Amino acid sequence: MHNIIASREGIVSSVEANARWIALTAVAPVAWGTNYYVTHEFLPPDSPLYGAALRALPAGLVLLALCRQRPRGAWWWRSAVLGLLNVSVFFVLVYAASQLLPTSIASTVMAVSPLAMMLIAWALMSERPGLTHLAGAAIGLGGVCLMLLTGAGGVSVPGVLASAAAMLVSAFGHILTKRWNNTGTDVLASTAWQLTAGGLFLLPVAAAVEGPPPALSSSALLAFGYVTLVATALAFAAWFTGLRHLPSGTVGLIGLLNPVTGVLLGTALAGEVLTVRQLCGLALVLAGVVLGRPTRASRRDTGRAAPRPTPDERPAPAHESAACDPR
Repeated sequence: MHNIIASREGIVSSVEANARWIALTAVAPVAWGTNYYVTHEFLPPDSPLYGAALRALPAGLVLLALCRQRPRGAWWWRSAVLGLLNVSVFFVLVYAASQLLPTSIASTVMAVSPLAMMLIAWALMSERPGLTHLAGAAIGLGGVCLMLLTGAGGVSVPGVLASAAAMLVSAFGHILTKRWNNTGTDVLASTAWQLTAGGLFLLPVAAAVEGPPPALSSSALLAFGYVTLVATALAFAAWFTGLRHLPSGTVGLIGLLNPVTGVLLGTALAGEVLTVRQLCGLALVLAGVVLGRPTRASRRDTGRAAPRPTPDERPAPAHESAACDPR
């Protein structure tokens, strides 16, 4: 009897812990969904490279100030690779896609990301997707299409390619981050390193291509503050923390809250009315996210011991990394 009670208590504790990680991870797509509106309404439209650099670099520096920890060993080049994938290349491709495509088409292409993340995680980490994850991805993608597709003609092929490339780059970069963070490196620190590296890569390119930085109004400065602190620093830290503690398929499905947030925000701020079709799509997306929640088997998989870090990957002493503890 005692063993049965202890087993039940362990299951309840595991479910509650996963619910907390899911809630934390959901902060990221919701923040990214609001970022579209803030960027469109308040930030200069003709400076995409500076916009990406000013979004990434200050966010990385803020997290570095909190962590007070520099990369060690292999994390010098790993931070550069992840900064290019998750920040520099991704931000530029997303901007190009948003300029060449209707928002509905670009968002729908990006909604394929859960499936891409599952397949890449399977290839790189032997994290085989379950049937519920695949079903949830299919249902969620159908819901996004129902909400966002407008049937507009004249779709730009370069725009579709840019959006698809952004989806693939981010999916690969996120799974690579999950794999490398399994060595015990602090999530907040690795997030700071790649945001800083991505911003440093973008800054000289922006200066060469766009010239002097754009003049910013007070509203633009406030918007950059929100984009930097909430939609970048907080969002990326929450996303990568979720990737460490949850299956990749679950995290990818949580990302479907991004277009949902965009639709709801447009309804709240722009006075748009949700149609019956959009409400049905919203219900499908939420059903896909719920269906892809961690099962007992997936929780056992993510609970396996992480690979032992190599000497140059071992975390810094406690007095150096205490400020980076995301709890």
